Amino acid sequence: MSTESIRVERDGDLAIVSLAQAARGNPFDGTFTKDFKAVAAELWDTPGLRGVLLRADGPNFSVGGDLKTFYPVRHELGPLVRRWTGDLHMGLQRFWQLPVPVVCAVQGFAMGGGLAVAAGADVVLGGASSRYGSAFAQLGFSCDSGSSATLTARMGPARARRFVLLAEIIDSAEALQCGLIDRVLPDDQVQAEALALATQLASGPTLAYGEIKRLFLKAGMAQLTAQLEDEALTLGRVAASADAQEGVAAMIERRKPAFGGR
Repeated sequence: MSTESIRVERDGDLAIVSLAQAARGNPFDGTFTKDFKAVAAELWDTPGLRGVLLRADGPNFSVGGDLKTFYPVRHELGPLVRRWTGDLHMGLQRFWQLPVPVVCAVQGFAMGGGLAVAAGADVVLGGASSRYGSAFAQLGFSCDSGSSATLTARMGPARARRFVLLAEIIDSAEALQCGLIDRVLPDDQVQAEALALATQLASGPTLAYGEIKRLFLKAGMAQLTAQLEDEALTLGRVAASADAQEGVAAMIERRKPAFGGR
């Protein structure tokens, strides 16, 4: 099941899904969105699967969108974003609806779409030095990757809205306090503890776990599906704006953006 950007390994009843582009910060781009959709679909067809560990190689979980990829095509971001989110959002729906427990281990930075994917896991463990951010607004973008759904579910609507609007970056202690993550561990223990927890859950009553997940998801699934589509189409429009193009250019050119509200 491994792809160019994602490595999938089997450990008994457990699938270990690793974001595997450490040198690039495990970014979200066209390759990743296509790969994530494929991996999520394959997990559904994996015989004997009873649990998933989502993790990442390298010092950071994910830096989010790949601005170096965006920069040369910034005038074409609208159609590009619609294609990428079409793959990613389908993959996210399938991944989050897996009928088995999903544990996520976070180290370093989890930003933007990377944070949204992590926040959709059933249990999120973060290293003590981990950092969490949503910089969409800083770039002149609206949010995607299910951010409006997963961040709201974990943080509550007012806190999640402020987090995204102000493009905040918070540490592990604040992330724990506001419900964005579930446990904080020493940096050198987070991967082992996440594996141990995922293994423990995979050996438990996974039929019951699956039904518990289904019932909680059902309560908000119609809204989640509609929200993902709304996010994708909205970001497609916003990414085509002058502000979004200016935000990407300013970040790459290391200058302050001059937004005009259009």
